[in-house]
Amino acid sequence: MIGSSMSAVGRIWRSGRGDVRVYLLSVFSLAVAFVCLASALLVVFNLRAVETRWARAGRISVYLRDGTSNDQVAQLRKALEQTPAVASTRHVTAADARKEMVDDGVAGSLAVLPVEAFPATIELALTDDVTDEQVAAIAQKLRDVPSIESVETYQRWTDRISALVRGGVAASAVLALVVLAAVVSVISSTMRFALHRRRVEVEVLKLVGATDRFVRGPFLVEGALQGAVGAAASLALLAVLYAIVRGKFDDELGLLLGIRPTFLPWEIMASMIAAGAMLGALSAFAGVRKLSAV
Repeated sequence: MIGSSMSAVGRIWRSGRGDVRVYLLSVFSLAVAFVCLASALLVVFNLRAVETRWARAGRISVYLRDGTSNDQVAQLRKALEQTPAVASTRHVTAADARKEMVDDGVAGSLAVLPVEAFPATIELALTDDVTDEQVAAIAQKLRDVPSIESVETYQRWTDRISALVRGGVAASAVLALVVLAAVVSVISSTMRFALHRRRVEVEVLKLVGATDRFVRGPFLVEGALQGAVGAAASLALLAVLYAIVRGKFDDELGLLLGIRPTFLPWEIMASMIAAGAMLGALSAFAGVRKLSAV
């Protein structure tokens, strides 16, 4: 068993080492195609995280008017805490809001603003079973309170991010089709070229009784390797680009979104490499399926 496996590896190495340049060009073309798909998946993955973060925020920010007294704030908090959908309340003064931003590492213009530039708020933590209708009803009642400037439920942002996620998923599906076409075209063409260059070797193998399956074996393995290496190379390139972009990521934007960008999880990367190998093998089979034409 081990001997036959080593023999197959030896056949692949001896047959393919003369086509190294062609294979490198093929892998480069596949990496370019896969990096487009991986980039779209990375964007969708992070947008999904933002959507989940905002959807599960479970809070309402109540912005108070300037000059609201502590007694008014206390009465308002007491009334809110008696509301069924409200789990707890927290009064954030202007000084507290500025301190939280500074403690979170926010740099730049926001950190140097005076305390008066930050609004005082009451942050409402909602129960887990709260519905969108209940949130809307609470917000509408709060907007009628004279001491309240505005109310933010963050639903508009969640809806916008959800629309972006749907658009990203649609774009990823289109890119997946483009990548599929690229993989099939590049690898099948490469395998046909390799088969043509090795026609003498193939003819000799068939003359001594080798089956089509035996002859196709190295080509299928080479196609799978090209697909897997192309996908892995695209992930490596994307990781470099991600590191550059993340280094320039604005802390203030991260604070606003509630998350920091993250790279693709290993499950998605492993799936991409496996899919590349499978597509490579199938494309190679399509390219060398007619050995009789050699």
